[in-house]
Amino acid sequence: MRLHNNLYGFMTNSAPEHFDAIAAQYAASEVHRDSPTIRRLHALMAPRRPDSVCDVACGPGHLALSFAGKVSRIVGVDAAPNMLRQFEKLAGERGVAVETVRAYADKVPLASNSFAAVVSRLAPHHYPDVGKAVGEMARLARSGGCVAVIDLEGNENPVLDNLNHEIEVLHDPSHVRSYTARRWREFFETNGLTVETLESGQTEMPGGLAVRRWCEIGNTAQAALAQIQSRLAAAPAEQLAGLGVRFENGEYYIPVRTLIIAGRKS
Repeated sequence: MRLHNNLYGFMTNSAPEHFDAIAAQYAASEVHRDSPTIRRLHALMAPRRPDSVCDVACGPGHLALSFAGKVSRIVGVDAAPNMLRQFEKLAGERGVAVETVRAYADKVPLASNSFAAVVSRLAPHHYPDVGKAVGEMARLARSGGCVAVIDLEGNENPVLDNLNHEIEVLHDPSHVRSYTARRWREFFETNGLTVETLESGQTEMPGGLAVRRWCEIGNTAQAALAQIQSRLAAAPAEQLAGLGVRFENGEYYIPVRTLIIAGRKS
């Protein structure tokens, strides 16, 4: 395992410390370790048969490790050292050779045109400049290679989008924005990527994730959890339905709505 360092980036200074503190939770999280979108991404990429993958803002490496046995080189990039340690631990337990790079998503110290696939999952909503990060992913991809993102999806309805944003920030103050499919297409096309797949309305947890459990994974303060529950209780039923939130047995459940976008580098 090789460890590179490059911590000059655009993420807020507190973000790596925040994610260091919850690395173990992310490693064990049912949201992060598997999902229908990971399986869908592999189905989309199978015809390409990539031989290498770089997972940007990899966290504990669940997406990167899903390529084990399918590619000859797996690289995980993250700014939080404990996330990289969790990635290495999981890789070691599975006997998978990986490389780790400690860096922010907008400035990765790896050569251009290095990977058949450059991916990221459940991370870009933390970036102040998503377009810049997508540009860096495009730089790392080879000509003809694939850049793919799975991330939280914003809503075109501004009322629903604002409610969702309010809840997300209460859950995790490092959350910047969940972007709509339209904005994701713009991020890709502006960076010279031809969008081949854009699937909105996905979910990481088809059966729903209890808000209390969601907050446990993110180490959300109890006061913030109470605010989330109060805000959801005050929201009209049609708004909750619009976000896919349901109330059952005294608990709110969220679907963790996402989208998948994949583009080809010319």
